[in-house]
Amino acid sequence: MNDARHRPASEARAELHELSTALSRLREEIIADGAALLTRWGGPFTPQAAPAAENLAHYIALRRRDLSALQSRLSAFGLSSLGRSEAKVMEALDALLATLRRLDGEADAPYPTPAAMRAGEDALSAARDQIFGVVPAKPLAVVMVTLPSEAASEPALIRRLMEAGMGCARINCAHDDAAAWEAMIANIRGAEAALGRNCRVLMDIAGPKCRIEQVRAPEKLRLYRGDRFAMVAALDPRAAGPVAIRPSFPQAIDQLAPGAEVWINDGKIGARVIEARAGAVELEVFSARGKGERLKVEKGLNFPTIDLRLPPLTPKDFRDLDFVAANADLVGFSFVQETSDVDLLQDHLAARRGALPKQTIVLKIETPLAVRNLPQLILRSAQHHPTAVMIARGDLAVELGFARLSEMQEEILWLCEAAHAPVIWATQVLDQFIKDGAPSRAETTDAAMAQRAECVMLNKGPYLAEAVTFLRDVLARMDRHQSKKFARFMPLRAWD
Repeated sequence: MNDARHRPASEARAELHELSTALSRLREEIIADGAALLTRWGGPFTPQAAPAAENLAHYIALRRRDLSALQSRLSAFGLSSLGRSEAKVMEALDALLATLRRLDGEADAPYPTPAAMRAGEDALSAARDQIFGVVPAKPLAVVMVTLPSEAASEPALIRRLMEAGMGCARINCAHDDAAAWEAMIANIRGAEAALGRNCRVLMDIAGPKCRIEQVRAPEKLRLYRGDRFAMVAALDPRAAGPVAIRPSFPQAIDQLAPGAEVWINDGKIGARVIEARAGAVELEVFSARGKGERLKVEKGLNFPTIDLRLPPLTPKDFRDLDFVAANADLVGFSFVQETSDVDLLQDHLAARRGALPKQTIVLKIETPLAVRNLPQLILRSAQHHPTAVMIARGDLAVELGFARLSEMQEEILWLCEAAHAPVIWATQVLDQFIKDGAPSRAETTDAAMAQRAECVMLNKGPYLAEAVTFLRDVLARMDRHQSKKFARFMPLRAWD
């Protein structure tokens, strides 16, 4: 029946023929551009890494184009708009092209096999299971917990966390020492044996994180918008004088010009340079909560307007690697930015591991340069080690700007799916719940969004075990409705 809602058959056939031709041309371009990318990235790749490398190259080649008009034309015929092609780019193109060709009269146009269509998702699932261990049926995402110092002396705490559903424990090497780390791991292994459950250990090497090393300020001082303080290369905290801090990398100071921004404690304080001189800058606070913020030793410093180009591993990191290489299941690489950084860490792990199996490397994405280099970082690491990616949203938000974080965390999820690399969703997940025992509405929604990652990280606090239970419930509920970008049409029960 023809009416105003239906286009004439001849017009539809012409449109389908044009779409088939356009998609065939697009496929050829993706293959050519993908091959060029692989060459630029330094292939050939190992047999294990090659399928992911090729798919990643095809995905980046696809996403360099504005396909929005083509998507609208395809969806008008009820066809795939390629919006879920991350893990299987060529297979998605080939399946769509086969349908278009058949509609255009080529009755025997071949489809990819079901196994080929699933291969990308299967590879990502296999990587998740290899890195984090086979997880229970629900939820699919592993819950990672950052261990507090008490985990070294309280085996019951570890047991409570594992009973609540902790599947991976994170030890931050910026805190405690090798004796404490050894006790934490012993408590984890003991709980594994008692409960018959698996819990992998991630040891997060600190890297060249710039922090407040010294503070000169009245006790319990709070900074408010408009307040001023100094950042100096040399400081005596006991001497009288204006409020001042000394950074752990004082060489940053002379790179700061008036107008440059400095962010403190994952963006809780934003300050701007108003005066600069040798070895010192004066800063004015332009961003802080109404009740003010305190300056504390060890809180992180970010300088989004300058590129410090610090060595990727510090002397402390090299010392810590002696323990990490012998005891960790996963090694968190903080502030990795370039492929030479990956080579350096792999060389030092190999020198310490000998014939032991390769550890997983977790690439922590915290800077704009790491974002730009992410495809090469993943592929360089995956050539020799199981590899995962952590979206370290604290530093990343400050470095990129908070407005851009939401967009970038989505793009990183898509890119990692194309590279068949598991993702850890990190920083301030259920932060209020962990501290106060009750979640906010906003962080509950954030936890639901985290379901698209393979692992979700919680930080430490008094209600940590309760937060693990709550998070696993949220993730399991979201598993009913979402798989990456694929919306599952499970029955809706609220309106039965």
